[in-house]
Amino acid sequence: MSLHVLLVDDDPVVRDLLRELLHANGMQVSVLHNGASLLRRLELERPSVILLDIMMPERDGLRALQDLRAAGEDIPVIMLSARGGPLDRALGLELGADDYLAKPFDPRELLARIHAVLRRRGPVAASAPDARAPYRFGPFELDYTLRTLQREGERLPLRDTEFAMLKAFTQHPMQVLPRVKLHAMLYGDGIAFRDRSLDVPVWRLRRLIEADPSEPRYIQTIRGKGYVFVPGGELTEGATSEARERAEGMGDASDIGNVGDDGLSLATTASAGKRTVRGWRESAA
Repeated sequence: MSLHVLLVDDDPVVRDLLRELLHANGMQVSVLHNGASLLRRLELERPSVILLDIMMPERDGLRALQDLRAAGEDIPVIMLSARGGPLDRALGLELGADDYLAKPFDPRELLARIHAVLRRRGPVAASAPDARAPYRFGPFELDYTLRTLQREGERLPLRDTEFAMLKAFTQHPMQVLPRVKLHAMLYGDGIAFRDRSLDVPVWRLRRLIEADPSEPRYIQTIRGKGYVFVPGGELTEGATSEARERAEGMGDASDIGNVGDDGLSLATTASAGKRTVRGWRESAA
């Protein structure tokens, strides 16, 4: 199946040139003249990627992108703009763009970026609807069946990748999940593991559930080991000596491949110990 690109730009000359370029490279192209009706358009078609201009009347590309992400839409977006300064790029990426390309650009670079974005995103491993009861942690409730996340009754926008990652974490509370294993749980064997491939989805999930993403309480990094999900949002005393010994015996990052299929199991409750996690971090230092 060919790639389907939705091009959102109010300039007819740009639209025609890009449509010709993309068609010539085997892509299906549909166009939209402004950002105001982007969400309605996505009810009718589901493109592989969106090329979104910023400077448009009625609703500019940044506002349209905000609406898109607020609605939980996870379709990859590449921003196109004549404003190519560092602050403009940072703002576009901060609002949820997958890439940002300043006009004028080389057509070959646009094609390369489209393919790069789609490779990075990759297909999220399919999962059947889960009939288990919703999972509650802190002020949050994750509904596996409806694939929704609520905070104190308010529904939060949750992308497919974020749901898959949060589901993996909540099904393995208080266990160290090595990056390689977490990547396989999300993407299966179809997408090759890259060391930094989880940085963006972890960062986005932390922004969703953490009060301070720079000091995460629920999704904590164990340097050289992976990530651990702490349902209670803090680390308390009381870990078992067995768990502590296993944590301290893990060694450095080169031992990740030797961790068992179940990760580093600590406990089935949220009462894992500060000393255990401190042991993980010290052993990785």
